[in-house]
Amino acid sequence: MSKLLEFRKAEQALREQLARLESLKHDQELKTEMEFEDKLKALLQEYGFKLQNIVDILDPQPIHIPELDIGRRVRKTQVWKNPITGQVLETKSGNNKTLKAWKEEYGEQFVASWLQQA
Repeated sequence: MSKLLEFRKAEQALREQLARLESLKHDQELKTEMEFEDKLKALLQEYGFKLQNIVDILDPQPIHIPELDIGRRVRKTQVWKNPITGQVLETKSGNNKTLKAWKEEYGEQFVASWLQQA
């Protein structure tokens, strides 16, 4: 591109930008926003606040507290040892099919005594 063409394009873009700037100067919405900004800055200075303080007040970010997480609690692994067969069963659920079979075969109270202490 020639320098003259580049100059003419830049000149045209400048004229368009100046026209846009002039139209914005007369925009009532812009005037209202500028007035609000000036008043807000004055208030911030009067009370010694920064803009980030206002953002934090109006839109606080949730604080993550692990103890308050809602969800399923993690089940502990239970170790069962059958003294008759010597079989060891590790499960997190009382709904295990092997454990159920033992309870049916030997009785629930007897099998309850097979739970090993962690």
